[in-house]
Amino acid sequence: MIIFRDPAGVPADFGPSVVAIGKFDGVHVGHRAVLERLKADAAAAGARSVAVTFDRNPLEVLRPELCPENVVATDRKLELLGELDLDATLLLTFDRALAALEAEDFVRTILVGALHVVTVLVGRDFRFGRGGAGNPELLRELGPVHGFTVDVVDDVHPAGADRRVSSTWVRELLAAGDVVEAAKALGRPVTVSGEVVHGLKRGRELGFPTANLSEMIDALAPADGIYAGWLDDHDTGIRHPAAISVGTNPTFDDVDRRQVEAHVLDESGLDLYGHHVTVEFTDHLRGMVAFEGMDALIAQIAADVTEARGRLGLA
Repeated sequence: MIIFRDPAGVPADFGPSVVAIGKFDGVHVGHRAVLERLKADAAAAGARSVAVTFDRNPLEVLRPELCPENVVATDRKLELLGELDLDATLLLTFDRALAALEAEDFVRTILVGALHVVTVLVGRDFRFGRGGAGNPELLRELGPVHGFTVDVVDDVHPAGADRRVSSTWVRELLAAGDVVEAAKALGRPVTVSGEVVHGLKRGRELGFPTANLSEMIDALAPADGIYAGWLDDHDTGIRHPAAISVGTNPTFDDVDRRQVEAHVLDESGLDLYGHHVTVEFTDHLRGMVAFEGMDALIAQIAADVTEARGRLGLA
């Protein structure tokens, strides 16, 4: 997949293209429905398939006090889009200048001028342009003027769900620690990736050494608590079963930020420092609690490890 970071970087002969526009935060199953339709429309038209998205949530610029955490970081979003076999993604820098661009000018300069669009796909609630004035109805009005059609993709409702899939719902599921339902909404397991760094070595002192991820991870971690899952070591290609902790370790009350740390099951002497790893969450085991003493904590960790092993089918 080609990544353009400025409309001016799109070659003059790149089009025609079929374009889907959106924040695509999380690239969840709702987004994937739009992007699968995008590829089908592009194939039918003999055109390029292009996602147009932004380098940040527009609320970060427009209403920072209301801006939620991203489900995934921008680089991770581009990776996920790249896995869908699109021809290109145009990543727009959302700044004050773009926020002030009139909706008609957005269509004229970016969609038509740079991408030579023949079909535009959006969700029903998509808004764009200054003050959010652009919507599917405006696109339908402008289509005949500029020679493109508009395809509005319906919301996706998972089986048994009474609400549509959205990034907001994914955040709510993660905040509840419900990694099973979050995975269904995302269309893939809940994961975070980062570099293994040195921590306080407390897990090792307790007999359960952990791989501590750096503060710079590529996705929103689920709620504080203990999980069963996997650790994929990208340096060695080995996939390890793991018991995973997310939180600030309230028993000791000396950790100043949320940490993701994974205890690899049935391994001793494993050195992962400096390795790039992905931690995958499969099951929520319990919430994070403070224990009265070391013996109680060690006993609970041992029980967590046993339960994680069972959840992963290793018992």
